[in-house]
Amino acid sequence: MPRSVNSVASRARRKKVMKHAKGYFGRRKNVWTVAKNAVEKAFQYSYRDRKTKKRNFRALWIMRINAGARLHGMSYSQFMGKVNKSGIELNRKVLADMAMNHPEAFTAVVNKVK
Repeated sequence: MPRSVNSVASRARRKKVMKHAKGYFGRRKNVWTVAKNAVEKAFQYSYRDRKTKKRNFRALWIMRINAGARLHGMSYSQFMGKVNKSGIELNRKVLADMAMNHPEAFTAVVNKVK
C-alpha cells in the first residue's frame, strides 16, 4: 500500500504558523523551523504575561493610591483599612483613577473615611 501523506493539512498548519511569524526579524519570519520555535515561544510569553499584566496593574494602582493618600497624611495601608471599615465599595482601580485624574473626588473619599 502506498504511503499516504496529507500534504494539504501539513501545508495549512505551516501556513498558520508562518502567518503568526509575520513581522519577525531575519530568518524567524520565513524559515519554517526557526519560525515555529519563535511562534511557540511567543505563545508561551503571551500566556505568562496575561497573568503578569494583572499583577503589574494592581501594583500600579496601589502606588497611585499610596501617593494620593500620603498627600492627605495617611499611608496606603491605613487608608485601605479605613475604606474597608467604612463600607465604601470602590476597588483599587477606581480609587487609583480618582487619585490621579480627579483629586477633588479622592479628597472627598479621604475626608469620608477619616
